[in-house]
Amino acid sequence: MKKPLNIVARVHAFPPEHNAGAEHMLVAMLGALVERGHRPQVWLSRHTSTRDVYAYQGIEVVPQGARLDFAAAARRADVLVSHLECVPTTASLARGFGRPMIVVCHNDHRPTLRDMASGGVSLAVYNSQWVAAEAELFFAEYPAAVRPREEIVVRPPVHAERYATKPGKAVTLINCNEAKGGRVLEELARRMPGQQFLAVKGAYGEQVLPDLPNVEVVEHAPGEEMAARVYRRTRVLLMPSSYESWGRTAVEAFASGIPVIANPTRGLCESLGDAGIYAGREDLDAWETALTRLLEDPAEYRLASKRAKARSAELDPAADLAAWCSAVESLAGWGAP
Repeated sequence: MKKPLNIVARVHAFPPEHNAGAEHMLVAMLGALVERGHRPQVWLSRHTSTRDVYAYQGIEVVPQGARLDFAAAARRADVLVSHLECVPTTASLARGFGRPMIVVCHNDHRPTLRDMASGGVSLAVYNSQWVAAEAELFFAEYPAAVRPREEIVVRPPVHAERYATKPGKAVTLINCNEAKGGRVLEELARRMPGQQFLAVKGAYGEQVLPDLPNVEVVEHAPGEEMAARVYRRTRVLLMPSSYESWGRTAVEAFASGIPVIANPTRGLCESLGDAGIYAGREDLDAWETALTRLLEDPAEYRLASKRAKARSAELDPAADLAAWCSAVESLAGWGAP
């Protein structure tokens, strides 16, 4: 039997402390490696109150205050993985120790792409086709030697069976900060006083929490509790985000056939496809019209729900995760005789 790969990831945070899409994508990707018999380990760079190493879904997690020997762990690794602000330091160690380096790229922000242009990145993993296309344009201005040697697209994995539930009656926004559309929720709730709204607190950003009788504020929920605490109460999901590179919560809602009204960012258009109902973020009349149609016309709702479930099936993550695992094993020479 082949020896399992020692995969070491360096990230700023990891569930259950946070519920951001970037971390949930990494959970699914590392979890797929666990299922293949490998041993991923996540080292946190951000301070938390936790001081003990713990396991999360089969993944060993090392809090920032638990151990001080990340560099030694990196040296022993077969493969290093990182994303966001942890990329520069992790990539430096990878170059110094001659280890394959994987960068998971969740957005097209200039710093994200520039951090991969320092050279030595073995594999770039993009969370959508449009981010991959933006990276292609970015690296066209650089020497070929600094771009990642290999690139794949892994759409943020959502296992539909973990989120499927019977939809409820409320109109919901998940993460009520300004960028995610907290003000849009507030205005729609004022315009539609007879409709129940759910304002789900997010894990980051200053929250816009309307003090209105038809708005119930719901505490931030871990990913594994979203079906029971949020989606089973939701009739329609709102995503008036100013920026989304993908749109994980929309795909989670689709598992239950919950229609999603979204601002047409490139990420939301790619993830929702023809199942999305689109309205410009600043056009509140369009949001109210779309919402009223869904809530008051049963035939319209049934069609939107059917499209949502069909899109959920199209986004089954099995193929993407299999390609990801094969890419990691190939980098480490695990498949070689």
